[in-house]
Amino acid sequence: MSLKTLKPLQKAPLLHVSVQESLRSYIDDNELKAGSPLPPEGELAQTLGVSRNSVREGIKALESVGVVETRRGVGVFVKAFSFEPLLDNLAYGLGSALKQIEEVIVIRRTLEVGLIENTLARITSRDVQELRDVLDKMRERAERGESFPEEDRLFHQLLFRCQENEVLLRLLEVFWLAFYKASDYVNLSNADPMQTWREHAAIVAAIEAGDTKAAREQLDKHYDGIEQVIRHSKAPSTTEK
Repeated sequence: MSLKTLKPLQKAPLLHVSVQESLRSYIDDNELKAGSPLPPEGELAQTLGVSRNSVREGIKALESVGVVETRRGVGVFVKAFSFEPLLDNLAYGLGSALKQIEEVIVIRRTLEVGLIENTLARITSRDVQELRDVLDKMRERAERGESFPEEDRLFHQLLFRCQENEVLLRLLEVFWLAFYKASDYVNLSNADPMQTWREHAAIVAAIEAGDTKAAREQLDKHYDGIEQVIRHSKAPSTTEK
């Protein structure tokens, strides 16, 4: 199968931007997968009719958003898709603005509460046991007064894994990571690990009972707790004058 050629540049200003667009089109037109090599830098510069410097700038920009990666001494390759560059920029953009964090929670809540019924229709005993195992780890850390972000992340992935919807799992991952990255800028120290564990345990109990209404209510209650923590963080300290 012969590769399609690079498209010629259509505009002169901001050459490195035009290089990015051309390389993106080349990757899409040829349906290049992760690990596929791009033509050498010199060949790209000659084909596009630009300097090597413009090619380098374009490649660096694509690297920053996770489209390609440069392997020193080897070349430039298409990179596997990842949400991480988006999330890093999202966390930076959120800064200390609690309003945006609340909006992230609204989206997470709507997705999970709206789709938990599908989980009850598909979940297996093996899935439930894995959730129980994660709960045990949560409780161990909560009893030591520790938070458990990684266990929380796994719990919510396991909760919806049985639906076999990759887009859903990726969206949940985006909003979970966005919240935890953004929460670096927010004081969430008033969260009670034991209460958080109890909320997760109640969700699993409802699922084990096959009670869709209770599972939805417990999941919704869990997000009420998260929003209360955020509102508490948002309120001015009573010790401040």
